[in-house]
Amino acid sequence: MTDQTDQELVRRFQRGDESAFNEVVRRYQEKVYWIARRFVNDHDAADDITQEAFCKAYESLRGFRGDASIYTWLYRITVNIALNTIRRQKVKAFFRIDALFDVADTSVQAPDELVEQQEDRALIEQAIAQLPRKQRSVFVLRYYEELPYEEIAKILKTSVGGLKANYFHAVRKIQEYIKRAHGTH
Repeated sequence: MTDQTDQELVRRFQRGDESAFNEVVRRYQEKVYWIARRFVNDHDAADDITQEAFCKAYESLRGFRGDASIYTWLYRITVNIALNTIRRQKVKAFFRIDALFDVADTSVQAPDELVEQQEDRALIEQAIAQLPRKQRSVFVLRYYEELPYEEIAKILKTSVGGLKANYFHAVRKIQEYIKRAHGTH
C-alpha cells in the first residue's frame, strides 16, 4: 500500500490505522533526518530530533487539517525542534555543511585542489555559523534544500517578503565573510 497519497495515509491514520503512520515515517524519515542534521551537524542529535519530530507528528496527526502538505508540516516540526535544541543547548554551533557538498572524486584531484576545496568548505561553514538564526534557517532551506519561498514561509511561519530579505542578507554576509578571509591570506 505504499502507492497511496499522503492525504490517504493521513485519513487512514485518523480512522485508527496505525500502520498508515509507519508508511509516513518510511517516506519522510531520511528527509527529516537530513534537515535536522544540517541544523545540528551531529548524527546523534539529528537522530534525536528526527525521533522527536515523528513523536510530535504522531501526537498531532489526528488533528492534521491538511492546510499544508504533510512534507511541509513535518519540515516545520523538524525545524522548530532543531532550533529549540540549539537554543536549549546554548550552543554557538559551528554549523558544518560538509554533507551538503557533492564530494568530488579525490583520486583525480591534485592535492592542492583538495586542500583548497577543504578550505573553501571551512570558510563557508564559518560564514554560515556567523549568520543570525533566522537568516541561517532561510539560507539552508532555500539554497541547500531548494525549497520555494512559499514553502519556507509555511515552515517558518513568516512572510515571503521577509524571507527574501533574510536570504539576501545571508548571501551578502557569507560573501563578505569569504572576501575578508581571502583578503587576509
